[in-house]
Amino acid sequence: MENKLYVGNLPYAFNDSDMQRTFGEFGSVNSAKVIMDRDSGRSKGFGFVEMSSVAEANAAVEALHGQDFGGRDMVVNIAKPMEARSPRAGGYGGSRY
Repeated sequence: MENKLYVGNLPYAFNDSDMQRTFGEFGSVNSAKVIMDRDSGRSKGFGFVEMSSVAEANAAVEALHGQDFGGRDMVVNIAKPMEARSPRAGGYGGSRY
């Protein structure tokens, strides 16, 4: 899991191929995905990259974390496992009466 990276504070125009190209300078990229808002279709400003090795992932973190991309300082960290969310109650929260 240490070869999967969280990439944040991306310019909203940044897409999957931009991510692939940027991280490809540090090794083989297994996958690169910018997370999109399902309603607007616009980037949420973050994504994930999976490098082929831990060494390549570490090199990308060292080189890219804090670098200016489109006027924004990119955040690049080793991704943490997704935490389980607590179930949310349905409905509108109003009274039945």
